[in-house]
Amino acid sequence: MTQQERVSFVINTLKELYPEIPIPLDHKDPFTLLIAVLLSAQCTDVRVNQITPLLFAKADNPYDMIKMSIEEIKEIIRPCGLSPMKSKGIHGLSHILIDKHDGKVPQSFENLEKLPAVGHKTASVVMSQAFGVPAFPVDTHIHRLMYRWNLSSGKNVVETEKDAKRIFPKEIWNDLHLQMIWYGREYSPARGWNLDKDVITKTIGRKTVLEDYKLKTSR
Repeated sequence: MTQQERVSFVINTLKELYPEIPIPLDHKDPFTLLIAVLLSAQCTDVRVNQITPLLFAKADNPYDMIKMSIEEIKEIIRPCGLSPMKSKGIHGLSHILIDKHDGKVPQSFENLEKLPAVGHKTASVVMSQAFGVPAFPVDTHIHRLMYRWNLSSGKNVVETEKDAKRIFPKEIWNDLHLQMIWYGREYSPARGWNLDKDVITKTIGRKTVLEDYKLKTSR
């Protein structure tokens, strides 16, 4: 297959599998999404969705969040990991939202990435899922799939994001990155991978990936 044929196969297959695309992180507005995405760093979405109701019951907006101490925030979010850094980030960005943005989450990559504990991936998720701005946040699932599908040789998520944005139409980025995340979790995981179930990789996968899979499963 040519690269364009592989791209078309990916798009069409994911559309068939995920005509309705659930949002992985529970939230009700841009602020709660921002906090949820921040908490998801090195933590599963399932765990985040268990913790955010506890946090948002006390503070689901920046004004209430700054009334809490960093230590109080840290105790609630501890199960998500990295709680010292994340609690400082949540408290700090809440102050900034109030002081510089009238308590609202800014609708620009530049201003989002200036917030404490908010990197490019977090900003991209917020821009795409909260504001509908085309973005292609790359997590470990997308990074793995882009390599397996011979669509990127990126050594890191930055390079993989550039490749994804180059080869996929901009108007479908927001849906496609979510479809790829779900596919990676359900059909092409890093562990417990079953190639027969992974129809996309089985059809268009990188030769070295397929050979490595066969070698591992033949032992």
